[in-house]
Amino acid sequence: MIDADETFDGTWPFQPHYTNSAGFRQHYVDEGPRDAEVVVCLHGEPTWGYLYRNFIPSLSEHYRVIVPDHMGFGKSETPQDKTYTLQTHVENLASLLDDLNVTDITFVCQDWGGPMTGAYTIRHPDRVKRVVLMNTLFAYGGDAVNPELTNWFKWIAKHHDDGTLNGILGELGSTILSVMKIIGFENSAAVNETWIKAYSAPFPDRAACIGGIEFPLDVHLGRAFPYIMAGLETGNLEAVKTKPAMLAVGMQDKAIRPENAIADFKGLFPNAPINTFDQAGHFCQEDIPEILVALIHQFIQSNP
Repeated sequence: MIDADETFDGTWPFQPHYTNSAGFRQHYVDEGPRDAEVVVCLHGEPTWGYLYRNFIPSLSEHYRVIVPDHMGFGKSETPQDKTYTLQTHVENLASLLDDLNVTDITFVCQDWGGPMTGAYTIRHPDRVKRVVLMNTLFAYGGDAVNPELTNWFKWIAKHHDDGTLNGILGELGSTILSVMKIIGFENSAAVNETWIKAYSAPFPDRAACIGGIEFPLDVHLGRAFPYIMAGLETGNLEAVKTKPAMLAVGMQDKAIRPENAIADFKGLFPNAPINTFDQAGHFCQEDIPEILVALIHQFIQSNP
């Protein structure tokens, strides 16, 4: 867990906030006018809220921007007695949003933030106003176009089968850039000592890496899918389909095939806008932040 007051040489200048609503100390950023539209930005593997550092200043001029760190990531606590699954992360998110008493939410999500948004929205459609997906799957849009594993999940499968996954992902404090490269990090120009320090800081030892180890295993071992499918039992899928939605895809993604992200999105939102970017990768927030912020602002204003 990163120290509350750490700013990483001023690149993360946002006031820290904490809640214990889900039974652990969870950090979140809460910037912008309290009476403005609520935008919740969700990160994935193996990042934290720092991924949105170039989004928060501009978006918070117009919106109340909430950026949580999931359990085991960023400035949030990494309890060793908790279960690190998609279901747990969604339940943690629900507890946080209940604690903050926010509604009419616009989700901005990437990587695991997409399935988290999908699972939350189908269970609480009355609290979600719009969704912005970026290099992710909402996970309710139909079958995958190409079922073959991507490079990332081939890598996960190999090391899990060989018994080496915990050892490798347990060293995220020193291998963070290499791991992000496997997933599809493209903007090497952004990398400096501060960048490395910020992304490696949540993982000082093996115990601190439990969240990073367990997230991909939710796919590899099939643990996430029963919880995702249980969302359909709510009967809220048609309500979800009415939400204004937007998709942005960096085409160099090595974790989620762009064609699968697009097919999943079209299965739910066939008439919604899709934006593709040939030179961006899985971590599109690092590659094209200014473009994405402008698109998000335009999207919200176009769907009042």
